[in-house]
Amino acid sequence: MNAFRPATRCGRPARALVLALVATATATSAGAGVVDIAWDASGRFEYTGTVAPGKFAEVCGKLPAGLQVRWDFEARAPLDFNVHYHVDKDVVFPSKLSAVAMAKDTLATKIEQDYCWMWSNKSAAAANFTVRLQR
Repeated sequence: MNAFRPATRCGRPARALVLALVATATATSAGAGVVDIAWDASGRFEYTGTVAPGKFAEVCGKLPAGLQVRWDFEARAPLDFNVHYHVDKDVVFPSKLSAVAMAKDTLATKIEQDYCWMWSNKSAAAANFTVRLQR
């Protein structure tokens, strides 16, 4: 029996549900949202994503005090960018740039905290980006 045969017999409601789920998954990945940093064995992290128009994308992770994290990114279009962390109700920005398509620097963590690299897209078109972190 062909494993795909039952799917071809689905009625319109089932097909509509499948299409709605695919559209939701696509919209979620297009907005990117928040991605957890997952370091590889050599202390590296790389992520490629898309920032939808009017949306943001972040990569975040808990880092200890006294760590040096080299980072760089490239985007297909200018994006607003920052590295930030929260202390109570305050937001601290070790780096903050407007309308840039690439940047690189080193983050020196001062306190143990969840640090986030964030891109905001103020344009009318989606923008792809790639970020690389090395601890």
